[in-house]
Amino acid sequence: MKDRLRAMWCDHLSIMRGKYLPNGKIGDGTTRFCRSTFGVHYDKDLLDAPGAMMKQGLPDMELRWKAEDIRDGWERSTKVVLGDLYDHHGNLLDLDGRGALKRAVAAWGEMGLTPMVGIELECYALVGNENGRLVPYDAPGGVVYGTGPFTDPLRVFDDIWERADDLGFNVDMFTAEYDSPQFEMTLTFDEAVKAVDDIVLFRQMAREVALEHGVVLTFLPKPIAEAGGSGMHINFSFRKDDGGNALDNGPVGGPEHMNDLARDCISGLMHHHRGLAGLLAPTANSYQRMQPGILSGYWQNWGGDHRCVTTRISGEGGAKSRLEHRMADATANPYTATAAVLQAALLGVRNSYDLVPAETGDGFDRTDAKQGTAVDLKRAMNDLEADTVLGDAVGRTLVDNHIFMKRKEVLKTRDLEGDGLRDFYVYFL
Repeated sequence: MKDRLRAMWCDHLSIMRGKYLPNGKIGDGTTRFCRSTFGVHYDKDLLDAPGAMMKQGLPDMELRWKAEDIRDGWERSTKVVLGDLYDHHGNLLDLDGRGALKRAVAAWGEMGLTPMVGIELECYALVGNENGRLVPYDAPGGVVYGTGPFTDPLRVFDDIWERADDLGFNVDMFTAEYDSPQFEMTLTFDEAVKAVDDIVLFRQMAREVALEHGVVLTFLPKPIAEAGGSGMHINFSFRKDDGGNALDNGPVGGPEHMNDLARDCISGLMHHHRGLAGLLAPTANSYQRMQPGILSGYWQNWGGDHRCVTTRISGEGGAKSRLEHRMADATANPYTATAAVLQAALLGVRNSYDLVPAETGDGFDRTDAKQGTAVDLKRAMNDLEADTVLGDAVGRTLVDNHIFMKRKEVLKTRDLEGDGLRDFYVYFL
C-alpha cells in the first residue's frame, strides 16, 4: 500500500478527529469536515451548541495544512498531519483550540516574547477482565519512580518510547507515578504550538500503541476512585529576541529570586484561578481529582518547590527558569488549556494584579489559601461564565460553546458514579 495521510485535529472534547486520505494528498492540502462536529457530545448526541451551526444547515469547515508539517505516523504506511480549521467563509474558525493557542502566542509576540512550553502527562493503564470490565493493569511491583519489568510487565512503555524515538518526539522522561498502574510521560520544552502539537500526537500514539498490547491507556483525572488523580502540568517560560529566557533572574530560582515578569504572570493565574478551572478541569470526572490536599491545583496559591501549590516556581534558575501550572488534567483540550494559562498570565502582566504572599502551609493540614476552585463541573461553568475577561481573551465563541457543552454534560452525568462515570469517558480520553 502506498503511504496514506491521516489528517487530524483536536476537538472541543479533547478527542482527536480526522480522515485517512490518499497518497496524492501528501503535500500542501485541505479537506473538509462538518462544522457541527463542535456540537457532538461524548455520547454522540448532536446539540445546537454556540458556533456549531447545527440548525443552520450543518455547513462545512476546512482543515488546511502545509507539507512541511507532515510527519511519519505510527501506523503502517501512514503519514500524519495537524492543521488549522477555517470556516465556510475562509476565516480561521473561532471554535478551534489550536487557533486559540496561536492567538495567545501572537499576543505575547507583540511584547517581543515567544512562549516556550513543556507538558507533563499522567495516565493510568487498564485492561479488560474475564467479564469484559476494565480493571487496573497488573503491575505488582509498581512504586512511585518505579522502572523495569515489575512496574511494566508487558513492557508497553518500552514500545511507546521506541515509537516516540522513531517518530522524532523529544522524550524528556518516563516513570511510574504514585499509584500503580499510573505513569508519567514528559516531552521537552519547545515553542508553544509545536510543543502542544507534539503532545496531542504523542498522546494519541501512546494510546494506540498500548491498545496493541491489550492495554487501555486513559488520561482521565480519576479513573480509579480509590487511587490518586492524574494531571497535565503546563510548564512555561518566554524566549526573548536574543534567545535568552525572560524569566531568568540569575542562576538560582524560586520565589526569592523571581523577576517582575514572573510575579505578574503569577498574579494573573491567581486572579483568574476559578475561571481557569472550567477550561483546565473540564469534565465531571475532573472534580473527583480537584479536591484540597491531593496535589491537584485546587487552591488559589503559589510557591516555590512545593507540590501542594497551583503555580509552582522552579528552583532551577538561569536558562531553566520556568513556571509550572498544576491545575489542568488531560481531559482538557491541550491547545485550549495552554492558551488559557498563557492568556491568564498575560492579563496579569497587563493589569499587575495584587499578589498575595507565597504559600507557607503544608498543603495537607494547613494552607494559607482561603479560596479554591469549584467542587463540581456545574459550579466551574458558573465561574468560567462569570470571568468574562478571561473568556474574551481565550475566545468568546470557543468559551461559549464550551460552557454550553459542559452544562449538558452535567445533566448527562448527574446519575453516574464510580465505574459508570469513568466509562462515560474512558474510551475517548
